[in-house]
Amino acid sequence: MTETKTKRIAFDADLVGRLVAAQFPQWAHLPVRPVVFGGKNNTTFHLGDEMSVRLPSARAYVAQVEKEQAWLPRLAPHLPLPIPEPVGLGEPGEGYPWPWSVYRWIEGETAALDRIGDLRQFARDLAGFLKVLQSTDVTDGPAAGQHNFFRGGPLATYDEQTRKAIDDLGDSIDGAAALEIWEQALAAEWNNPPVWLHGDVAAGNLLVRDGKLSAVIDFGILGVGDPACDLAIAWTLLHGQARAAFREALPLDNGTWARGRGWTIWKALIVAAGLPGSSDEEMARSRAIIGDLVSEHT
Repeated sequence: MTETKTKRIAFDADLVGRLVAAQFPQWAHLPVRPVVFGGKNNTTFHLGDEMSVRLPSARAYVAQVEKEQAWLPRLAPHLPLPIPEPVGLGEPGEGYPWPWSVYRWIEGETAALDRIGDLRQFARDLAGFLKVLQSTDVTDGPAAGQHNFFRGGPLATYDEQTRKAIDDLGDSIDGAAALEIWEQALAAEWNNPPVWLHGDVAAGNLLVRDGKLSAVIDFGILGVGDPACDLAIAWTLLHGQARAAFREALPLDNGTWARGRGWTIWKALIVAAGLPGSSDEEMARSRAIIGDLVSEHT
């Protein structure tokens, strides 16, 4: 099953409160509140002022709980920015069917252009974080697979889906250019040793304080392999000189950047083509990303 075909379940703060009270009675007095940007694959709630609860919203995301519990404490000491710190592992209960996690809360707002003081410096700081992540020892790290929807693995996993999206979008995009970008990405195979990758470097998973990058969150798609998927932020948030600064500060070969464009256009194409659960705003934003990639390509 791919990430785009998973069926999510709904749950609320009341259920989370019952789970916490039953399994972590020392925190039963703390209020549970929804997070403004709670996520889709995993849903996050405030637990008091200093913790959060994070629960998979579908069976496909369950393996990520154990992975984050195991690897985030090992990676954190090596990284230049805060990442989530697990403080509790919950079990199924109260009608909720899967394991879940409690984390220390990290202050900050999700990244947005109007919250970032200097976009070029933000790009350099993010590149610095990824450079350190990619240089951290990968021994026993989880290779690409269903647990992270093959991030770090070959783009060919999504070849059929990408070509269908191009066909479905028809004349509403420059399909020929989009196909060229995709085929160039497929041709640029990864032949280097595996490195750590975050897997979902998106604005919603980057926190900002005082206009600066302050933390990186949501490591559910963490893995080891080809880091190209982590470059999508260059087109989904950065632009102009900031995009150039990001690339300059993260020295990767041209093939990796070609695959980064491939990962970016795959996701933009399937959302623009009507991926279930996508809002009109997300579809419009994806069309803009496709246009940006095509303009850069041509």
